[in-house]
Amino acid sequence: MSAIDVALKIFRQLEPEDIKILHAVETQTKQYQYIPEERISPKTKLPPSEVQYRLPNLTKNHLLQHQTKPYKGYHLTTSGYDCLALNAHVKANILEAIGKPLGVGKEADVYDALTPTNQQVAIKFHRLGRTSFQQTKRKRNYTQQYTYTPNWHQQSTLAAKKEYKALKLLQPYNVTAPKPIHHSRHTLVMTLINGAPLNLYPKIPHPQKILNEILNNVKKTYHKANIIHADLSPYNILIQQDLHILIIDWPQYVPTNHPNAQQLLKRDLKNILDFFKRKEEIKLTLKEALNYVRET
Repeated sequence: MSAIDVALKIFRQLEPEDIKILHAVETQTKQYQYIPEERISPKTKLPPSEVQYRLPNLTKNHLLQHQTKPYKGYHLTTSGYDCLALNAHVKANILEAIGKPLGVGKEADVYDALTPTNQQVAIKFHRLGRTSFQQTKRKRNYTQQYTYTPNWHQQSTLAAKKEYKALKLLQPYNVTAPKPIHHSRHTLVMTLINGAPLNLYPKIPHPQKILNEILNNVKKTYHKANIIHADLSPYNILIQQDLHILIIDWPQYVPTNHPNAQQLLKRDLKNILDFFKRKEEIKLTLKEALNYVRET
């Protein structure tokens, strides 16, 4: 059973006191790897007896991990972190229910969801703990603010926050990306994501039209939102049912004044051009694509 499956199974059974305990553990993760039991109760403002009564059940349901040596302490699990994020979305009147998975990857899980008004949306759970912490710190620019390697909670939260910011920057300019709705911790709620990635198509429908639409969106992103995707590939460009594209996965974006902006723009475009050249024999040069994107 996956972490989100565990969280969804138990979430509706949690009481406000349980959420307070999970939050108390969360707020002290920078000070301790395992939060001492005696440090939990003061943060919750619950009687110590109440906390001691609830901790075993939270551990049994895999929302907390515990150790007994060298001291008795508790650590928030992936499922526990998921429950805190879900609680924030529910309290904000954003989510009513979560449905089937839309995509499961190395660094994120995306699920179908419903709002209280029955609007179909997507919720993305960033899962940077699946990769090496040191590798993530080296490759992901949003961890550079730390002089130490942040834990997976911090990495994933930074990724969600950065992606939410990117989607907010894109929204006024009709870039074909999901519209952001709400974020909490390592999760991001956005408009529904549908379609299949370019790399999964045996034959791209109307390939020249699709490539032109991609380049047009890269250009709008560059000139209007003043950012660069910085991780663009056939894996995160979807073809939707109406045969228009949707560009997803924005947590690595950089502003156009970033020192490596032009290098990253070239890499993005090269990834796409190489794919279309190999797959559809469309021979647009990198220089031509760069000129098109950069020209005002």
